[in-house]
Amino acid sequence: MNRDLLQQAFGAMRHDLRKTVLTMLGMAWGIATVVLLLAYGEGFGRAINNIFQSFGAKAVGVFPGRTSQQAGGNKAGVEVRFTSDDIELLRNVVPLVRHISRESDKQCTVVNNARTFTLPVTGVDPPVGAIWNLDIEQGRFLNDEDNLAHRRVAVLGYDAKAKLFSGMDALGQEIRIDGVVFQVVGQVSARMQEGDNDINRQIYLPFSVMDALQDTHYLGGIWLDYEGLDHDKVTQTIRGSLGLAHNFKPDDLRAVHVFDAQKQLSQFNIISMGLKILLTFIGTITLGIGGIGLMNIMLVSVTQRTREIGVEKALGARKRDILFQFLAEAMVITAVGGVLGILLSYVVSFSVGSLTLYSAMAQHADAGDIRLIVAPKILLIAVSILAVVGVTSAMFPAVRAANLDPIEALRYE
Repeated sequence: MNRDLLQQAFGAMRHDLRKTVLTMLGMAWGIATVVLLLAYGEGFGRAINNIFQSFGAKAVGVFPGRTSQQAGGNKAGVEVRFTSDDIELLRNVVPLVRHISRESDKQCTVVNNARTFTLPVTGVDPPVGAIWNLDIEQGRFLNDEDNLAHRRVAVLGYDAKAKLFSGMDALGQEIRIDGVVFQVVGQVSARMQEGDNDINRQIYLPFSVMDALQDTHYLGGIWLDYEGLDHDKVTQTIRGSLGLAHNFKPDDLRAVHVFDAQKQLSQFNIISMGLKILLTFIGTITLGIGGIGLMNIMLVSVTQRTREIGVEKALGARKRDILFQFLAEAMVITAVGGVLGILLSYVVSFSVGSLTLYSAMAQHADAGDIRLIVAPKILLIAVSILAVVGVTSAMFPAVRAANLDPIEALRYE
């Protein structure tokens, strides 16, 4: 039975091959549009995730400020200062904390032979490499032994190494930072850098030796990351525990500034989801136009084959036989057009490669560009939409053919 339906469908399609091919091309264009739009939305979401992953998707930065509310008898405007004791406090109270690091920053004069530059120097603990997702291009990053032994070692950012050493090897070489000698033990790979950001010009030192350059009793900031996805609970715990320790209200946002990468990523994910829904809607409308073309050609086919339908009914064909006959013809056109459209979408996605997004605003940001990747879930969504459009477009002509009066159909000229 199924084979007979398919043979009838192919026979009817060959009867008016030009119109059939044009309809198939319309369906192919529609499904290709759906797939490519969905691939764009998926690529946009992946690009945003790549951007945040490059800086540490779960990084939380905590920086001291000034109180803006009265608390515990203290007037507003009191300066909040962090010490190493706050590190132990957060390590013990923040849920599922993974890594935590102190930070102390200073602009320093850095000298290598005849080369002299003013570069940002950051004293950190070794876990910051995991928090900030730093990739090491050469050598190694700072370790616990460097901190414990107060070793005067340095890890150079990508641009810092280029400025100080150009094309020469920096590992094992000595540089002077504000007159203090440090040995280079590693180089960080290039990171995404937007505008005048100094992220690639940074030089990383063990926090324990930062006191050779400035007073480190009070911290410039604290960085940490955590397990799980409950970033709101993490930030609330940070504010609550530090508020209790430093006598300010947890809801005083100016007392402590908290940078929460996961919160920002969640906001971008909402935008990304909205974009995907919008693109799916646009693609569905485009495919719907192809469905209208399919409906038109099927209605023409019903009109042209009215007498044939009458003969079939006179020979005993039931309504559902006629219905399935025309549905099968429409489904074959839809399926062939769908295959062609999916193949076209693969060709376009491979030909286009990547579309500029973050690299237009930042250096070393190719990972933040949009890549049209036709993922399996995209194909599943697109095929589901195609099936709905195909069945919907074919149902009206098929029902019309099934409901034709056999006597009137036989009289039709």
